[in-house]
Amino acid sequence: MSTLKKKKIYRADHVGSLLRSEKVKDARRKFSEGAIDAEELKRIEDEEIARIVEKQKDLGLEAVTDGEFRRSWWHFDFLEGLTGVEGYWSGDGIAFKEKTTKSRAIKVIGKLDFNDHPMLRDFEYLKGKAGEHTAKFTIPSPSMLHFRGEIDPAVYPDEEVFFEDLANAYKKALDAFYKAGCRYLQLDDTAWAYLCSDEQKEQMKNKGLDPDHLIRKYLETINKAVADRPDDFKITMHICRGNFRSTWISSGGYEPVAKEIFGELDIDGFFLEYDSDRAGDFKPLRHVNRDDLFIVLGLITSKHGELEDKDEIKKRIQEATEYVPLEQLALSPQCGFASTEEGNLLTEEEQWNKLKHVVEISREVWS
Repeated sequence: MSTLKKKKIYRADHVGSLLRSEKVKDARRKFSEGAIDAEELKRIEDEEIARIVEKQKDLGLEAVTDGEFRRSWWHFDFLEGLTGVEGYWSGDGIAFKEKTTKSRAIKVIGKLDFNDHPMLRDFEYLKGKAGEHTAKFTIPSPSMLHFRGEIDPAVYPDEEVFFEDLANAYKKALDAFYKAGCRYLQLDDTAWAYLCSDEQKEQMKNKGLDPDHLIRKYLETINKAVADRPDDFKITMHICRGNFRSTWISSGGYEPVAKEIFGELDIDGFFLEYDSDRAGDFKPLRHVNRDDLFIVLGLITSKHGELEDKDEIKKRIQEATEYVPLEQLALSPQCGFASTEEGNLLTEEEQWNKLKHVVEISREVWS
């Protein structure tokens, strides 16, 4: 059996995060105020996750997520759970176009490792509710700890040792998720999109960073982390240009990193944002040189509720086949609906309609 068939392509897929329900928002607010305890918060989260998992099944999605309902952020919650990493409130948030996030940040204060991470239990609960469907789990890519974290030079005076420990910590993480029953894991990564942006690369240089060096180190670290994984363990990557309250950070097509990510990264598929001109055209896909690498086209926006024209989406899928065969393609929204707990500017009903739209179009294209 080919690797592509072992690691099934879900023609209709989604990036992972979903708008937090009012019940979850209210419970988290009460918990922060001390009005309810952690046990009651978990009970409410459990109920709401069970509800949204059933909703995903009803819509026709084969791979279901927990919507990241237990998280405040798409990345910090997981990274703070690594041994040697600490979260803190900084003076500044992350600046998006016209909006800024809360002032959360992370720092590396000790040697990196992966031990008894709370998200393993989060996955186990999801898997129990998924039943015959595939339980898909999302975590930030290893790159994000280096890209967003402050690293204590007293702990890691040698960059090579840091990246080696980071790769090993993630290798242990992937092994732990696999042993917990995970067969579909997605690495979320904004660094690759920043490395496509001239504006962002200039900012990196102003901070003393070498974008070309980062490309090589991130590539090596991810490949070390995913090396020797079981044949039935599907690992994908979502490359994101920023998603907070329906705004964004970076622009630029995939060409600057296409040769590396499509030709050298040892993963099974990419979720690529293609909902606006900021993502460029499909030409970088010519660097896809493996018949077991699948590309999920993020042609449906998660930033607003208006539904895209079906014929236009089908036309764009057809355009992509100039570079990648149709059997290696799939469809999804360009990003999650709530990369942070605040969520994008659309209603829950509009969110479900978007996912239903993805399912309907995919059935018509790949029937």
